[in-house]
Formats: sequence, structure tokens, C-alpha cells
Amino acid sequence: MTVPVLVSPQPVPAPPLIKVRLSVMMFLQFAIQGAWLPLLFTFLNEYRGFSGPDVGWLAAAGAIGAVISPFIAGQLADRYLNSEHFLAIAHVIGAVVVWILADVTGFYTLLALSFFYGVLYTPTLAVVNAVSFAHLPDRDRDFGKVRVWGTAGWIVVCIGIGQWLLYKHTPALGDPAAVKLAQVRGMADAFRLSAILGVIQGLYCLTLPKTPPRRDEKNYAPAEAMAEIVRQPLITVFLVSFPISTVHQFFFARTAQYLLHLDLKAPWIDKIFGVGGAGLMTVGQMSEIVVLACMPLIVKRVPRKTLLSIGLIAYILRFFVLAYLPYAWAIIPGLALHGVCFGCFFFICFMIVDEQTTPDVRASAQNLFNLIIFGAGVIAGNLMAGWVDTWAKCGGTMNWRAFYSFPMWITLGCLAALLVFYPNRSPVREPEALAAA
Repeated sequence: MTVPVLVSPQPVPAPPLIKVRLSVMMFLQFAIQGAWLPLLFTFLNEYRGFSGPDVGWLAAAGAIGAVISPFIAGQLADRYLNSEHFLAIAHVIGAVVVWILADVTGFYTLLALSFFYGVLYTPTLAVVNAVSFAHLPDRDRDFGKVRVWGTAGWIVVCIGIGQWLLYKHTPALGDPAAVKLAQVRGMADAFRLSAILGVIQGLYCLTLPKTPPRRDEKNYAPAEAMAEIVRQPLITVFLVSFPISTVHQFFFARTAQYLLHLDLKAPWIDKIFGVGGAGLMTVGQMSEIVVLACMPLIVKRVPRKTLLSIGLIAYILRFFVLAYLPYAWAIIPGLALHGVCFGCFFFICFMIVDEQTTPDVRASAQNLFNLIIFGAGVIAGNLMAGWVDTWAKCGGTMNWRAFYSFPMWITLGCLAALLVFYPNRSPVREPEALAAA
């Protein structure tokens, strides 16, 4: 089916300092999540005492909330509520929830709060993208420069938490097990920091340029978006992104714990990145900054299919390193592959979703894509990681080689599917300019 090319109206000047304002929004957006997400499994498993499958269910509960949230948030942002107002409400309420999470010990209470937080936070990831696309003068040129500040926020907060754990929660005396337990106990502070950042982000969003809904459109926006994503190349992007978001949980949910217990014999690592594993993982976000900074030069010259393939190859190599090369000389470059994984796969997917959908349903389309990568994929990934964790611990000792080989082979299958089904050429729907408020 041929996709019509929309004719853009005369461009409207962007609001003053728009890239700076959107960059601050992105910085706070990802600092909120980066504060606690890499440490979640370690905190719940080693301090709260939940089993691998139990932690998988707790993480999956948040993703179940994420599954239903796009149909609510997408309709609100596209039809009824200014996007900046939606962001403010979701972040402030979410901050209250994540503060409570730091002290809750009951499984079912945690399950309910995780679900509620997923409903609140997950749609904001799509809405900040939609706000950025709406106000940036040139999507290909400018979005990477704005999005990279989200990565910077993640780096700053993860290293900050690592240093906090090192200097505040690492006793000078004690056996290694007692020291690690004190560090894991201190990870509760990560949730409190996230809550503080959430309140700041909610208030800040009220200062953003107005991004009004399209009240003149009466149809249900998510339904219209679903009708558009069944076309190529969106259908392939959505179908391949599901298993990739599933195996992504094997990295983000478990690598901090892997690094915490892995003796890399490099004391300088703790001095620079702190302890707990999350700080060292920011090597990946640092490389992400480099990759995203290069994207304005790359996306106009390299086909989307090629970039997506490079991203999947980076995923395969990273899992190979974690499985078979547990040494500092390999682990650190392996972590750095995250920049290529995200920049060449998910970042490009966000752009494809925006450029292949019509303007009045783009927030809903982004939310539907988030449903896959932050909803269904996270549910399947966390449950799968919990089950694989039990299997890899057969005999009582964790077999990290078996654990990380599993997602490596799944990613290899996804690469083959992408090469076969993604079209070599696809037309682009031009973005509409949004009048400045």
C-alpha cells in the first residue's frame, strides 16, 4: 500500500530556547527512572528477600500498568489534555508512589504500587517524545541533541547513587558479605531520590510550551494509530521490538547485580563510578551520548534498515561479552555497546514511529510503541528473566554464562527476521508544524 506524503504548511518559528527547555525536560525524565531501575532487582532480591520469579512478577506488575496506560494517556494527550499538564500530573503523583515504595515490605502491596506506578510513569516516556517532536524545528537534526540530555540525566543520577552508597552505606570494617548487605540496604535511598526528582519534573513541565490536544478530531486516537501501524515498515518495527524489549530486561534488570558480585580486580572502578553496579553501567550511557550526538549526521545518510541491523548486532555482541568474557578489559567495552544498541535500534524506532504516522495520532502511536517496549516486552522479559534465573541457579550457584546466552540467541533470531521482512525503502509522512503558544 502506498503511504501518502503530507504537504507541510509554512514552518512556524520555534518557541524561544526550545532546545534548552526540552533538554532539561529530558534530563529530569530519565534521571527519575535511572535512580532506581538498575538497582531494583538487587534491592528486592538481596535485601527484601524476594525470589527471582517473585521479583519478576513485581517488575512485571509495573509493566502491566504500562500496557493499559497508552489507551488512557494517548487519548488524554491527543484529544483532551495539554501534554505538559498531563506530564505534571503524572510525575507528581508518581513521585508520591515511588517514595512509598522505598519502605514497603509486603509482596502484594508492592505489587499494587508497582502496577500504579507503571500506569503513571510509562506514558510520560512517550509524551516527552511527542512534545519534543511537536516543537523542534527539524526532527532529524534536533531530536538527538535533545534526547541525549536524557542520557546525561541517567548518568549523573546513577553515578551519584553509586557514590552515595560508597561513602554513606559502605562500612569501613566488616567481611565482604556484610559490606555488600549494607550497600544493598542503602539502595532504598535511590527511590527517595527518584521521588524528589519526580516532583521537580512535574513542576518544571508546567513551564513548557503549550502542546494542546486536537479537540477537533473526534475519533478515538489509539484506534486510529493502530490502523496505521499495521502497514510496513511499522508492523515489522513493532513485531521485532517486542522480543528485543524482552531480552533488554536481562541486561537492565540484572547487570547491576552481576557487576556487584563480579570481581573485576580494578579498584579505580569504585572510585570513579561508586558501588552497586549502576554507576559502572553508565559506561553504556556515556557511549549513548556519543552515538546520539552523531545521529544528526547519520540518519540522513544511512538507511533505517541498516541502522536497526547495527543496533541488533551490538545487542548480540554485548550478551556474548557478559556470557563468555567476565573480565574488566572486555566488560567495560561490552557495556559501552549500549550506546549502539539504543542509538541504532530504539532511537531509530522512535523516529520511524513518528515519521510513519499522521500528526493527529502521533502521541498515541508513540504510546502504543511504548506499550510494546515498556509494557508487553517488560512483562515477558521480567518473567522470563526470573525463570531463567531459577534455571541458571541449578545447583545453587548462579551460572551467568547460561543466563546471558539465552537472550543472545533470541536477538540473533530477531536480526534474521529484520533482514528478511523490513522493506528497503519506505515513504515518510512529513511532520506538521505546531503553532507556538
